[in-house]
Amino acid sequence: MTWLRALREVVRSGLTIEEARLEPLLALRTAVGVALVIGPALWLASPAYAASAALGAYSAGAATFQRTWRPRKVIALGAGVGLALGTFLGYLAAGRLATFLPLLAVWAFAAGMAWAVGSTAGIVAATTVGSMLVTVTLPTSIGRALEHAGIIALGGVAQALLILLFPIRRWGAHRDALADALAAVADYARRLRHDPTAPFDPEPLMTARDAAAVTPSQARTRPSVLHGPRGLAERIRPVVAALADPGVGAPPEGPGRDRARELLDAAAEVLDAAARSIRRGTPAEVSPGSTDALCIDEEHEVLEGPARQAAERLVELLGEALEIARCGTPGRTPAPPVPEDAQVLVRPTMFRLVPVVVRAVRRELRRDSPVFRHAVRLAAVATLGYLIAARLPVGHGYWVPITSVMVMRPDFHQTYARAVARLAGTLAGVALATGMVRALGPDAQVFGLLAVVSAGLSFMLNRTGYAYSQCFTAAYVVFLLGMGGQAWEQTVPERVVLTLLGGALAMLAYVVFPAWETPRLPGRLADWLAAEGRYAAAVLRSYAEPTREQHADLRRALLASREARAAWQEAYDRARQEPVRPRGLTSREAEEAQEAIEGFDRAAMLMESHVPRADSRPVPEAERLAEALEADTAQAAVDVREHRNPDWARVEEALHAWEGAAAGDGSPVVRRGAAMQKRALEALATAVSRTPLERDVGSAREEQRVQAAAATEGDGSGSAHRGG
Repeated sequence: MTWLRALREVVRSGLTIEEARLEPLLALRTAVGVALVIGPALWLASPAYAASAALGAYSAGAATFQRTWRPRKVIALGAGVGLALGTFLGYLAAGRLATFLPLLAVWAFAAGMAWAVGSTAGIVAATTVGSMLVTVTLPTSIGRALEHAGIIALGGVAQALLILLFPIRRWGAHRDALADALAAVADYARRLRHDPTAPFDPEPLMTARDAAAVTPSQARTRPSVLHGPRGLAERIRPVVAALADPGVGAPPEGPGRDRARELLDAAAEVLDAAARSIRRGTPAEVSPGSTDALCIDEEHEVLEGPARQAAERLVELLGEALEIARCGTPGRTPAPPVPEDAQVLVRPTMFRLVPVVVRAVRRELRRDSPVFRHAVRLAAVATLGYLIAARLPVGHGYWVPITSVMVMRPDFHQTYARAVARLAGTLAGVALATGMVRALGPDAQVFGLLAVVSAGLSFMLNRTGYAYSQCFTAAYVVFLLGMGGQAWEQTVPERVVLTLLGGALAMLAYVVFPAWETPRLPGRLADWLAAEGRYAAAVLRSYAEPTREQHADLRRALLASREARAAWQEAYDRARQEPVRPRGLTSREAEEAQEAIEGFDRAAMLMESHVPRADSRPVPEAERLAEALEADTAQAAVDVREHRNPDWARVEEALHAWEGAAAGDGSPVVRRGAAMQKRALEALATAVSRTPLERDVGSAREEQRVQAAAATEGDGSGSAHRGG
């Protein structure tokens, strides 16, 4: 992708309105938290203290809107404490550049490394850097600094108390995650009616698993409906795929295919009903037609063989889903007996999280880590921005580093898009608030009220796009400055210029010290291939030795393959938005390789749907194929990293040996699935294998395609190129 096209995409993304469900009650509760600290501070103290209280309450409230499965009150308290600590330490070192700049650099670096834990930790940590930068305006007194830090922490306490006293959909996010997983499987079943090989994105199932991990205190109060249905969705997905597949399930045409479509349609309706029941906490009805379709007639059933087995298994699983759909009230919802959910997925408490955080940060302390490079950029930009602002003949120069810190993200596209969105939102918000300030005149109480209203609107629009929430955030800051007696003629134009400078500094930092994903694509692809090989081998070993231990190994391998797939998808999506020439894999090769591995994964999933029970007859021939698959995919992963052509000699030998064994005739599903995997591996080899001449020609063609796509987009003809 060229720089010009990348910048166009950045502007479009930064100003896009995202479809999101507004949550006015949550926004109102958080805005009330801001009001509860601003009002008493204005009445009992001064506008300066009210501004500090507003900083803590607003930042702590904004932290609770981040995507996290921990209790919101804990997030609010943590944000308040972090803001207060950053404020006090900043004041202690703010007297001299020789002490403040090193502290700022270390603090910003630590905030950048917080992304190793997750996006919520990274965003909250960035706000603490902003609070530290604001402390340069504090009075020169340690006692006053402690007072300001305490008031900032009080803002976080106020938000936590409101969350405790007025819970709104306490388990709402967890319910939504589980309902989304069931709805995703329902949509998958509908798509399989028309396309038997339709792909499935496991991200909703991964999100539901994250939501299912709870702390011991959460486990005691979690609604019963959140215990079992996730495992139900996990088990239904491979069964509907096996039923729809013409190779191992229903025939391509005829009464068998019509019966499969009928079952898939009924499955989609039942799963949607269960999703609605869980999301709303109310019973949901299923049409009698769908219930009748789930009745298997022992004498007149048209499905036979593996298709019949898949249909019977699907009806059994949907029976559990029907119980959920019909008994969706919070007090009556049953938890189906799911073995994998017999033990609660444990999330560490805040204190036990410390060693987890240390290990996560230690893993990212390497030069090629995007998180480490982001931390270095953040530290450099914060200190450089502060030095530049100190030399400018304007007040409130700290807005330069604050803007840079708040818009910077570990990847190129988000950093640039947020810089554009912040500038656009700031201009609109400043213009709106400035007009109101001029019309109303100086009145601290009125400005305090307007600041609370602006905060509430910012919270409500938080998920509709950064530019639109930033508009009211800018207005909120203008009203706070007006509340403190600052003249708008001095503060508003300065803030616009400083915001522009801070955004430009953040964008320039990524150019100077980038963390491109494009060169890492071969490594991500190799990791995914190796993980899929281990998953496929675990499926085969469950046939060779059907024991509970093998089934547990299969589950672990499946989760690892999903994580590797998610890492590849994230890297691939980022690489497509980067203005970098492809290295190692062109965009077309990456897309073809992804399709091949998805086909390999789908074949393993189809075999998983017919994994025998623990007391079933073993298939010894599957062990040899499992060893061959695991060895060949592991070696192929090394070959992909080093740009060599992969080879599947062991897999071919194992398949030939199985074809000559009479005992293999008793497992048609696994043999057909193994043949599908072999074809997928051959497609992968075709996608990534090239001679040296082909590599040169391929790179040249890829560059020509990118240039042609950019030219076509420039004159308005043709579609956008999916560049890498």
